Amino acid sequence: MNAPVRTTVREMEDSYHYQVMRRALDVIDGAEGNLTLDALAGEMRMSTAHFQRMFSQWVGVSPKRYQQYLTLGHAKALLRERFTTLEAADSVGLSGSGRLHDLFLRWEAMSPGDYAKGGAGLEIRWGWFESPFGPALVMGTEKGLCGIALAAEMGPEAAMDDLRSRWPEAEFVEDPMALRPWVLSAFGAEGRVEETPLFLIGAPFQIKVWEALMQVPSGHVTTYSEIAKAIGAPKAVRAVGTAVGRNPVSFLIPCHRAMRKSGGLGGYHWGLPVKRAMLAWEAARSEGRAAG
Repeated sequence: MNAPVRTTVREMEDSYHYQVMRRALDVIDGAEGNLTLDALAGEMRMSTAHFQRMFSQWVGVSPKRYQQYLTLGHAKALLRERFTTLEAADSVGLSGSGRLHDLFLRWEAMSPGDYAKGGAGLEIRWGWFESPFGPALVMGTEKGLCGIALAAEMGPEAAMDDLRSRWPEAEFVEDPMALRPWVLSAFGAEGRVEETPLFLIGAPFQIKVWEALMQVPSGHVTTYSEIAKAIGAPKAVRAVGTAVGRNPVSFLIPCHRAMRKSGGLGGYHWGLPVKRAMLAWEAARSEGRAAG
């Protein structure tokens, strides 16, 4: 794996923060009851002041509050308090052509006929980048980003094999600098407000599911059954779950916001710790904005 493109100190810090947070997940899960701030910082082998400052900078809330977001019970709380019906999301203008989860996205889909060709005739550029959730393998065509794989849990080789296998007939060219402006915008680099184009390469049913996912606001969640209803296939919950899992553009197409009706997290293709981290990160930032 080539070294990720490191463009700013902030991006390197964000990626480092995820690694620390990932360790914190294990500490919190292994503890009996809530840890005090001092105890949690001690388990992380960090000073209390540094630990508090780092997490407050990253998500905008204190480590004590963030610990609540990281607990397994937070998933059920999200369903109670921040459940989104996709009809409601659509009514407030959250759609594929509008402002989605704090990002300006526009997207178009490959035609079913072209998709069936396995990417033949496509040139897909790729590169490694830092992200708030660890190393990210990003791929894109001239039309927009088509793949973002998060490698913190599965590893770089598996992430590369995963994305390349989706479009086996495409030509892959390493060219991170061509993707860099889109990536900076996608991961919310400071001062970047330009549009992030997506090029969805999938089967028609998958694209319907991914379109529905893009209507779930940041800091909120929905369920697989809600997505099935929204795309006109209420009995296809299992198929919806499969399509959610096959989403190649992690974070931007927010499959991490889809949960089981029971309050269980469900699966996550890039690793459940990443899903928990994303949900906590988004919920904390939403709370910070509301408080501000």
